[in-house]
Amino acid sequence: MSAPPPRITAVDTYDIRFPTSRELDGSDAMNPDPDYSAAYVVLRTDAADGLEGHGFVFTIGRGNDVQVAAINALRPHLVGRPVDQLCTDPASLNRDLIGDSQLRWLGPEKGVMHMAIGAVVNAVWDLSAKREGKPLWKLLADADPQWLVSQVDFRYIADVLSPERALELLSKGKQGAAEREKTLLERGYPGYTTSPGWLGYSDEKLTRLAKQAVADGFTQIKLKVGADLEDDIRRLRAARAAVGPGIRVAIDANQRWNVDEAIAWTNALGECDPYWIEEPTSPDDILGHAAIREGVAPVKVATGEHVQNRIVFKQLLQAGAIDVLQIDAARVGGVNENLAILLLAAHFGVPVCPHAGGVGLCELVQHLSMFDFVALSGTTENRVIEFVDHLHEHFLTPVVISRGHYTAPTTPGFSAQMFPESIAEFSYPDGTFWVADLTDLTAQKAETA
Repeated sequence: MSAPPPRITAVDTYDIRFPTSRELDGSDAMNPDPDYSAAYVVLRTDAADGLEGHGFVFTIGRGNDVQVAAINALRPHLVGRPVDQLCTDPASLNRDLIGDSQLRWLGPEKGVMHMAIGAVVNAVWDLSAKREGKPLWKLLADADPQWLVSQVDFRYIADVLSPERALELLSKGKQGAAEREKTLLERGYPGYTTSPGWLGYSDEKLTRLAKQAVADGFTQIKLKVGADLEDDIRRLRAARAAVGPGIRVAIDANQRWNVDEAIAWTNALGECDPYWIEEPTSPDDILGHAAIREGVAPVKVATGEHVQNRIVFKQLLQAGAIDVLQIDAARVGGVNENLAILLLAAHFGVPVCPHAGGVGLCELVQHLSMFDFVALSGTTENRVIEFVDHLHEHFLTPVVISRGHYTAPTTPGFSAQMFPESIAEFSYPDGTFWVADLTDLTAQKAETA
């Protein structure tokens, strides 16, 4: 009798939090004290190869437990599922989870539950790439275009992007793919850095880090703005003086403004030649973005890290509301939905510059951009992946930056796997770091009592 096919045997979740707020890393106009966190999931199997699938949702601290609970709610859909079926057709899980009427009622296709779906779908892709012995970007780039089309949910976007048009784009993307893959492996993919620009940093630290970014080979940096106009003018002048005229300086308001305010504020910063204004207003306001784009030109408008699904991206593109589309690997429903969004961007000819920087986001999103370059858009012109030098040491296969470029990963998987020691140390509230931190806080209170 042959052995039964391998199945998913467990879905383990972890609430992992890092105390980044203590150095104001990640601080911006809307999030002054973020603790970078991950609602982390591991899919375990009884397969002989012992491989696991790893995924996560990025959050900034409080509420991470709610995100973990949402992932836990998906466990019944996963445990017992055949591994071979999952890995050869991740879209089958995507369809089942999004199609669950009671889960769907909590969205639909937005918010905490949708991001939970993205975490487990990404974990399946991680497992699939490991089983194929390829990094995810190469698994996607090598895939048959017809199969990739089968992984995309065209509901609500077929009026703009049909399966036939998607197949046309992917088939065209195969032309010259081998040469582009060689280029990617030799040069990497261009990045930009937000490390100098956190709102809580002093002007001295901003200047020092901006100069270091240029020395490291980056041709674009980004500054957070939106709390105080005079401060922003001063900080942007300091950044421009530090990097010179040949380096792009993008600015990011993190949804701080109303539409008219966004136009006036961005134009007031125009003397320093900002390259784009990111998230100038609510990510749900398509027409607001269109008005801002018209009102701040030639400054470009970029958004996407908080756009909740492919349908909103479709409308932003239809309305001509953005110049730069910013996918996020952990905001929407996983790789499958990001494939749809990349196809929409290719159809409209809009460059994709992913959001990254949070826990593991650089590790994940590099794969999507590299696939796009090799086998879809075929270009890196005006395209960069965000980079922030935070928390990479907790991942088995961290990003590698060389001369301002992401080095293409060669390890099989989605680069999502964290070290067990990091999970044990920073799991909240029982990890060794947080237990020691609470002990120290209790002792300090006792001393001052």
